[in-house]
Amino acid sequence: MVAQFFGLKLRLVANLFRRSPWQVVGLVVGLLYGLGLAVALLVALIGLRFIGDPALVRDSLTVAGSAVVLGFLVIPIVVGIDDSMDPRKFAFLGIPNRSLSLGLAGSALIGVPALALTIVLLGTVFTWSRGIGQTLLALVSAGLILVTCILLSRVSASLAAFLLSTRRSREFTGLIGVVVLVLISPLVVVLFSTDWGRNGRTLLGTVAAILGWTPLGAAWAVPGDASTGAWGAAILKLFVAAASAYVLWLVWQLVVARMLVSPGREAAAKQYSGLGWFDRLPHSSVGAIAARTFTYWARDSRYWMSLIMIPIVPIIAILPLSIAGVPLNYLALVPVPLMCVFLGWTMHNDVAYDSTAIWLHVASGTRGMADRVGRLLPALLMGIPLIGIGSALSIAFYGDWSVLPSMLGVSTCILLAGLGFSSYTSTRFPYPVTKPGDSPFAQPQASDTASALVQSLTFTGSIVVALPALIFAYLGIFEDPVWHLRALGVGLGMGLVTVIVGIWVGSRTFNRRGPEMLASAQRA
Repeated sequence: MVAQFFGLKLRLVANLFRRSPWQVVGLVVGLLYGLGLAVALLVALIGLRFIGDPALVRDSLTVAGSAVVLGFLVIPIVVGIDDSMDPRKFAFLGIPNRSLSLGLAGSALIGVPALALTIVLLGTVFTWSRGIGQTLLALVSAGLILVTCILLSRVSASLAAFLLSTRRSREFTGLIGVVVLVLISPLVVVLFSTDWGRNGRTLLGTVAAILGWTPLGAAWAVPGDASTGAWGAAILKLFVAAASAYVLWLVWQLVVARMLVSPGREAAAKQYSGLGWFDRLPHSSVGAIAARTFTYWARDSRYWMSLIMIPIVPIIAILPLSIAGVPLNYLALVPVPLMCVFLGWTMHNDVAYDSTAIWLHVASGTRGMADRVGRLLPALLMGIPLIGIGSALSIAFYGDWSVLPSMLGVSTCILLAGLGFSSYTSTRFPYPVTKPGDSPFAQPQASDTASALVQSLTFTGSIVVALPALIFAYLGIFEDPVWHLRALGVGLGMGLVTVIVGIWVGSRTFNRRGPEMLASAQRA
């Protein structure tokens, strides 16, 4: 039975090379890249055999190996790989569950990831060939690692195919993956900023000691412990690794059994009552456009993906600054203005998100002023509490309430200026965006440099307008607190002038360029 599944998987792999020439070239390049990387790691692992510090080698391989095992679990879920050996495809063949589970798991050995992992694991056997006992433990551990990774990938891919069959669930999972990657970036900064010559060895040993007793790193640590003389710990970790592999085998059989009798999930149709925001807002052109924008922001993944990223950006900015030695009380003043920058920037290409639906505005004779004001209301209603509550929290952490006027002035100026620039750029320089219903991660390419210029203009323009308020705030902090009130007045004044001028110019542009905006939407 296993041989038949192997033959089936080999035929599926062979069929990949019957595609168009460019697809075949891409497959060959990917195959050569994966195998070349695996061979390079093999050479490096063989070289580790001659290093005289087995504890350092053990800790390094345990941490790196744990990341590899975690990748076999996470990548199929986040990427959403198409599973050519989905258990549900064999539901009508009457194959016993245990035989089917074994055949599907064995067929996963045919593929670039499994082949590359096998080559790397052979390298670890060379690394720990420092005695008969260590070599035997390295062979057993390598087999357990291979089985664990294969079963993890099969369970992960099957659950992803089963649970993430709807578009909304795939978008949500992809968004979670992006958020996780963004949140991991500060960890990368910490790793690069660590003084490895002084503290790196201790940090590496601590992390490896923890991972070595988990299913992620137990098998990787077994031969290393034996090489350092810790035979008792090596045997115990071997039991942990074997037990983890056996539990995964049981879980895989349960997943296969469940999928054989369960159809794919379908998106549940939601029942809506009433008109939502259209009932709550005034029945006018401005109210209708604002209600539609609120609905977009709540239901369209292209919008709420941007909104979720706004509070994450300050985390990425603050952590490197804190590591560089900037006092935390000063860093408390950064998040709110930074979030206002990105909140105003999200509207810079808002018309393009309507796609061909912009023809409704053109055909109905909607005035530009109503369109501009209606689109900005949701951002204003979110920005006002963000500035109010966020400024109060920031100043409470900073410890000096005399800075509050500057915080309010700078943040308000940045938000209003960003919305003012966006009111003009979204009508004058629309560029292609993801179409409604598509994945928010499938960004189309613009045919020229207009998109980069528009994004830069909106992003930096709001900061330039807020420079006087920023200068007064700086003087208030380091010179005389009387400058804080001036920062508030200048910030509010500059922000109001910019948003009013932006709405006026944008509305005139909207009235004049209706056909051009429709043509741009059709080209996108």
